[in-house]
Amino acid sequence: MSADKPFVIEREGGADPALAPSVPEVLPQGQAMQAALRVGAARRGSVLGRFALWAFGALFSFVLSVAAYEFVTGLLTANTLLGTVALVLVGAAVLAAVLLALREAAGFARLGRLDGIRARAAGAGTLAEARAVLREVKRLYAGRGELRWGLARVAERESDVMDADALIRLAEVEVMAPLDAQARAEIEAAARQVATVTALVPLALADVAAALFANLRMIRRVAEIYGGRSGMLGSVKLLRRVFGHLVATGAIALTDDLIGSVAGGGLLSKLSRRFGEGVVNGALTVRVGVAAMEICRPMPFDALPKPGVTETVGRALAGFFGKGEGQA
Repeated sequence: MSADKPFVIEREGGADPALAPSVPEVLPQGQAMQAALRVGAARRGSVLGRFALWAFGALFSFVLSVAAYEFVTGLLTANTLLGTVALVLVGAAVLAAVLLALREAAGFARLGRLDGIRARAAGAGTLAEARAVLREVKRLYAGRGELRWGLARVAERESDVMDADALIRLAEVEVMAPLDAQARAEIEAAARQVATVTALVPLALADVAAALFANLRMIRRVAEIYGGRSGMLGSVKLLRRVFGHLVATGAIALTDDLIGSVAGGGLLSKLSRRFGEGVVNGALTVRVGVAAMEICRPMPFDALPKPGVTETVGRALAGFFGKGEGQA
């Protein structure tokens, strides 16, 4: 090769690299929330499996009861004082179990009450039915100090309203608006927590556990805000109900109302993959929170708009990046 001639690499077949298709950009998918959703929405076992679980549980409870009885009676025979102490302790344990069971039953009853009010509010076609719904809402929130002003406004104006739909909308605007604001604040805090853990914790299962815990706490708090305080079993059932609804309807997919959030996650993922995943996990947490609002709210969204995912994610991540609400 001559020293004064430039070295040129010729393209075979005249192919131009500039015309090659671009490598598709892989957007973050929110793997932690997707895994948490699969855990939360796991299908119930078969009838045989549930029966076997009940049978083993009943057998274990029976054996434990017999062992406790023999333990107490044996101590009473050997030593009256020690037997009395054992009897008191067993009685306290049984009382605690009964109280826990009653609390769980009350929690299920409160959640059922919210479902009933919502169904009647959605189907109220006459003024009498609307006023009956309004009476139930008043009884539900009679002791809530933050709703005193809204309930007073409803009481002042309800006699002037002669249309069922208008009366339901009046109750929604005056009573539900403050509760919706509290629920949105809880959702934003949970989304911020999930995004932070995803972005900063590199452990594979830690972000899944954090997402599941944060979503369980968020759903429980949303239920409490709307008057549906529940125990642990009720909270787990509510979590499964929300997750199952999202998975069954496909609402957890990255659809239109998540495009803005996913785009933001894609931009952040150019700087850090964990930050991009954090944005999308936060957006999916917001989606779960909005579904929890729909399930726990005693009145369907009608006069007031349902919170948007993109807007709520923006508010949550404004706090995530250290901005106050006034700067968001």
